[in-house]
Amino acid sequence: MCLNELKRGQSARVETIADEQLRVQLLRFGIAAGCRVICHTRLWAGPVVLRFGGQEIALGREVAQQIQVTP
Repeated sequence: MCLNELKRGQSARVETIADEQLRVQLLRFGIAAGCRVICHTRLWAGPVVLRFGGQEIALGREVAQQIQVTP
């Protein structure tokens, strides 16, 4: 399942991040394989807002499609 498929309020564990450059960028925000995230908001035709570790981050749909998660 891709991160952009999560429903609002649903939590998931990050499994893999396909793109190596994206993996490095997300690691700077604290998102890596094994971490738990919660889908805070999904904006129509817009970003997916995640909540994790006391912070929120908005990811574009194209970025979210590259992140595999397990609910």
